[in-house]
Amino acid sequence: MSNELKATFGAWIAAIGTVLAAIGSTPIKRIPEDTLGSFNLIGNELQATGNALEADAIDEFNLTKAGNEIQAIGNVTVIAGIVIDFNDIIKQELNIKGNLLQALGGAAALADSFDEEHTLEELYSIYGNLLQVIGNSLQAISGILELNKQDSGNINVVGSWIQAIGSIISALEQSRESST
Repeated sequence: MSNELKATFGAWIAAIGTVLAAIGSTPIKRIPEDTLGSFNLIGNELQATGNALEADAIDEFNLTKAGNEIQAIGNVTVIAGIVIDFNDIIKQELNIKGNLLQALGGAAALADSFDEEHTLEELYSIYGNLLQVIGNSLQAISGILELNKQDSGNINVVGSWIQAIGSIISALEQSRESST
């Protein structure tokens, strides 16, 4: 598989994962809570896989490669909080740290975007990464509020969907890059 194809495949796997995780984070009365939890778990697994594929598709070390690797580590951290039988506080802390790692990874990729030529297409990459950073940051803030027994409202849901939109924009941009 060529690196461009691997990067595009990885971007779409990550985008599908963010959408599934966003569905899992959305309180939908008709879907049982354990099913929503499964959406969240599978979504984070797909995000980790997609980010790892995107990182592997980059031969030379740069901030985008490091950012994708950090995002994958963040997703694995969230997964650990979901699947390992820890107490609720540790689970919440892992979720917060995982989301912060994802935001850090997105910020690294975002910083790399500023080094390139500023074309309309490059703006899509900037917007996609920026939305993912904002979304993951909101999810972490929501987790911190919940950990401190404060009402987080729908911050987690909003953050999940902002991240999903950013991931879709990034996947569309990666597809455009691969087709040219």
